[in-house]
Amino acid sequence: MATIYIDNKAYTVKDGRNLLEVCLQLGINLPYFCWHPSLGSVGACRQCAIKVFKDEDDKKGRIMMSCMEPVRDNVRISVDDSEAAAFREHVIGWLMTNHPHDCAVCDEGGSCHLQDMTVMTGHSYRDYRFTKRTYRNQDLGPFLNHEMNRCIQCYRCVRFYKDYAGGKDLDVFAAHNHVYFGRQQPGRLENEFSGNLAEVCPTGVFTDKTLKSHYTRKWDMTYAPSVCQGCSLGCNTVAGERYGSIRQITSRYNGEVNGYFLCDRGRYGYEFVNSPQRIHQPAIRPHHNGTPSSDWIVAQAADKLRNGKAIGIGSPRASLESNFALRQLVGADHFYIGMSDMEHDHTALALKILRDGPVRTPSLHEVEKADMVLILGEDLTNTAPMLALAVRQAVRQEPMQDAIQTVHIAEWQDAAVREAMQDKKGPLFILHTFPTKLDELAARTQRGAPDNLARIAFAVSHALGAEIPAVNGLNDEERELVKEIVQALEAAERPLVISGYGSGNDAYMKAAANITWALHKKGKQPMLSLTVPECNSLGLEMLGGHRLDSALDVLRHGDADTLVILENDLYRRADKHIVDEMFRLAKEVIVVDHLYNPTAERATLILPAGTFAEADGTIVNNEGRAQRYYQVYVPKDQVQESWRWFLQIAEKAGIPRLNGLQNLDDIVWAMTVAVPALESIQELAPAADFRMAGQKIPREPHRYSGRTAMLANENVSEPKPPEDVDTPLSFTMEGFRGEPPAPLIPFFWSPGWNSVQSVNKFQSEIGGALHGGDPGKRLLEAHVNGRIPFFTEAPEPFVPMPGHVHLMPIYHIFGSDELSMHTSGIAGGAPEPFVIYLNPEDLHQWGASPGTWVNFEVDDHPYTMAVEANNWLPRGIAALNAGIRGAEVVDMPQCIRFSNVRTETI
Repeated sequence: MATIYIDNKAYTVKDGRNLLEVCLQLGINLPYFCWHPSLGSVGACRQCAIKVFKDEDDKKGRIMMSCMEPVRDNVRISVDDSEAAAFREHVIGWLMTNHPHDCAVCDEGGSCHLQDMTVMTGHSYRDYRFTKRTYRNQDLGPFLNHEMNRCIQCYRCVRFYKDYAGGKDLDVFAAHNHVYFGRQQPGRLENEFSGNLAEVCPTGVFTDKTLKSHYTRKWDMTYAPSVCQGCSLGCNTVAGERYGSIRQITSRYNGEVNGYFLCDRGRYGYEFVNSPQRIHQPAIRPHHNGTPSSDWIVAQAADKLRNGKAIGIGSPRASLESNFALRQLVGADHFYIGMSDMEHDHTALALKILRDGPVRTPSLHEVEKADMVLILGEDLTNTAPMLALAVRQAVRQEPMQDAIQTVHIAEWQDAAVREAMQDKKGPLFILHTFPTKLDELAARTQRGAPDNLARIAFAVSHALGAEIPAVNGLNDEERELVKEIVQALEAAERPLVISGYGSGNDAYMKAAANITWALHKKGKQPMLSLTVPECNSLGLEMLGGHRLDSALDVLRHGDADTLVILENDLYRRADKHIVDEMFRLAKEVIVVDHLYNPTAERATLILPAGTFAEADGTIVNNEGRAQRYYQVYVPKDQVQESWRWFLQIAEKAGIPRLNGLQNLDDIVWAMTVAVPALESIQELAPAADFRMAGQKIPREPHRYSGRTAMLANENVSEPKPPEDVDTPLSFTMEGFRGEPPAPLIPFFWSPGWNSVQSVNKFQSEIGGALHGGDPGKRLLEAHVNGRIPFFTEAPEPFVPMPGHVHLMPIYHIFGSDELSMHTSGIAGGAPEPFVIYLNPEDLHQWGASPGTWVNFEVDDHPYTMAVEANNWLPRGIAALNAGIRGAEVVDMPQCIRFSNVRTETI
């Protein structure tokens, strides 16, 4: 700790920070542009000037940039010094020389960091009266709008895009006063994290193009804290709504999870909420005249469930509360986990390893601090994008610490650290069949069949002392790789092993567990991160239930005649023949979902469910962190939370297991009592009766407008605001205007800080946790003193089967996810659906050439697809784009047989 003096007042602060961070942390407003907590300092904008004095006798001092000055014991500075203030005012004047007067039409207007800093410096009038510099803007694709005339040359965009996120197609061009930030030529930005430019940019150069398509001022939206539904990482988001539709998703700071950023699927994949395929009204077959009322449809559903012969099928994309309510509605013995066999097997294995093993799974923030990373069979950029972004920061740790110790510079001095590091990278090893975007950072990559790569990983664990048989038959290159990986693991202080569901081969996960357990046995503190398929896969697995395929046996034996399906398209979970037979055998099919899909088309009764934007619920991410998302707005028509439908049906049917439960707090309490592993969920957030100064927390900013005009086409009188009985949040602008508990913060705003940069006012320290701790509660922690046996059976060497190929999935950040594909920009970036990839030699053997059609069978189901050559694929292995609608092969990997090859081209 150090004692510093700011305007003659003493403060005790942490060492290792710069003076800008310290001032902001102490609540002292000091303007800045180029500095960012995750990007460090480069001193480019000259806006954060302060006066630094040698000692208490120095009355003159000198002007310095606070972002470039480290904390020193007894340092004396002044923020309010007149010369420093005048310097800051002159700097903003220079920066604003060519900035257009277009705040009224700029998407950032009213929530702009440049506006905030301009006001903070006192710069009111512009001295420049001449022609402004102008640029031609570029089309950067469907997600970002480009307006270069607003640029103030802070360099944040290229520092994030190139240095932090690894992008290659955005750069800075020209020099002097004609600096251009963009692509070499117009075109879609290729990096999966490009949307963060809209928040990183302190002006309106990069803005959200999706918001522009249904333009709304940010202060005129209703907000709620939410959690991303795009993958298993559980990144925190802020959802903004206007006129009954979601208008924008932005990152919600969580120091332990996603920090300041989101991937593009999480940021832009929300349009399914506004999709024309939404289910807004109940429906029943045979057709009911008119729209059935909620009470009538609930009575019909209750009648279908009274005989006790119903089974419920849950969903990994539905909340814990909804899954639990369905489980109680049909009975725990009749509840089935709505995942494919592969998804269920991998998620169950991940839960067993994380719950019973001695090694802790890290948060994304902890991943960034790893000094050695081993990735087994996972393409993180496409299966867990923010985990890939965290690995990019982890590979900097070892060379960065060496540079800091050698050159004696601070970690936050970004340009100096990168200059000292040059191209050095920490140890990263990747064993995967396909190339990945992280390969450019790896010390070694190894390609091959999944079983053969898993054998190498098992050999690594054996070399580390795991109590398993030796792996024989490795060649010289593989044995050398084992030795190199072992040396790197043993030399690291914070080694991390990552695996998961991406390759469809559970041997990777078992090998990853063996490696970390062996390191733990040696007294080290390794970390183990396992990806799972969807946003609530791990939570659903913790809730428990039967395998999906066993539901068919129950229907075949006549032990059930009614299916209740929760937010799930079963055609994505099981073979079409199996699902068709289930629907054929079921007398009644009750579907509760928010989108029409092939499963909803087979329903005899449909109930419209609320999406994450219209419902309250809890999901559990891949590290076992439970997190709550909140309803952003009250849905139209008869849409409501899935769990609320089930409570109403249970009451009408007289099912006692849900008796007396009426709201979110009730169902959370019942769930934690019934499932002790979920007990901590009661501590996630304040209950519905929580108040601050007797008031609820408003979802709307205090500048919110247009309340009557919003519904003027229906009624010119002031509508009564909806009541929220489930949470401490209100659907109005009235309420407590102070700082609420972290889980309930609907948006970040502070006087004088209207932009996203206001988050610094909510943090216990800059870049640290929010006041009171970050949202979420970990349900899984390592059993340090416990132990489960090592996985002893390494797979046999892969040998191609004559007449067959081994089919593997290829996941894509754009395309493999069911919900995000309802966003046109994401659908436009998805790969071709009807393509299967083969090694060129296999193509020749089958008498096919690239661009011809092949027929093959999976579980007696025929497919016809175009073949493409892939030189990375080993002989005997084929690959298929996973999850692409129209070409779903549910369970991969598996062996397939080609029936014939057609020679015509596409």
